[in-house]
Amino acid sequence: MNQRILIVGGTGFVGTRLRQMIVDRGGKVVVATRNPSAQPVMAGVEYAAMPADLSGFDAVVNLAGEPVFGRRWSDAVKAEIRRSRVEGTRKLVDALKASAQRPKVLVNASAIGIYGDQGERLLPESAKSGVDYLAEVCTAWEREADRAGELGVRVVKLRIGVVLGAGGALKQMLPPFKFGLGGPIGSGAHWMSWIHIDDLCGMVLHALRDETVSGAVNGVAPGACTNKDFSKALGRALSRPAFFPVPPFMLKLMFGEVATVLTSSQRCVPERALKSGYAFKYADVDGALRAILS
Repeated sequence: MNQRILIVGGTGFVGTRLRQMIVDRGGKVVVATRNPSAQPVMAGVEYAAMPADLSGFDAVVNLAGEPVFGRRWSDAVKAEIRRSRVEGTRKLVDALKASAQRPKVLVNASAIGIYGDQGERLLPESAKSGVDYLAEVCTAWEREADRAGELGVRVVKLRIGVVLGAGGALKQMLPPFKFGLGGPIGSGAHWMSWIHIDDLCGMVLHALRDETVSGAVNGVAPGACTNKDFSKALGRALSRPAFFPVPPFMLKLMFGEVATVLTSSQRCVPERALKSGYAFKYADVDGALRAILS
């Protein structure tokens, strides 16, 4: 992999793993960050302020965006979540436009939240977008990324599901399960579309090198499962019971509007990744959780 890649948002949970995988495969990484001097030294990785000219890069990966979870959704927080994604991507595409020699591909993060709450319906990339707050944010986010296509840049919009790894969402779920107090949310009938972090980063690498990959790509594993089945799998991986349901009203009291994300049902299918030949390392949730927690 002889590419020089700019990663925006490359210091977080996914970005840290991605830059390591790129370097391990012979690529060179520049991470755009507001605090270059505060970052850890890593072979093959440079840190810099966001460049105004992107000439000299073969590809750009944009993972930037304020966290959706961790704070109650006030109007100000919702505005910042939207701004960080929509305006951040707009500025990135403006930099592409101003570049004398543009990178060939932009892999831009999006999220399966674009589909909204879809119940039992299977959701390939061709499924219609939802109409709630997160769906609207994701739609606007992707619209900004699509502007790069007008500049001759191949655009891949990676609609990311629940990312499983030694951090992220799983880290927040673990404490009650470790004490045998975990369980589904409500009835647990709603669908969860998840992906192991190594497969998500693998899909990014696949998109960087395969010129046939473009447009929306569901960044999820083939083995979507219900929240109830996920809870059972997590209990099995920890050798703990997992039958204490969490009442949805309790989540609402604790987290406010953001709790609706935890009960939305999105049964996504990675149709385009599979058709393009991406081979998943972790296709079932039991295998993914065992690999992380062993």
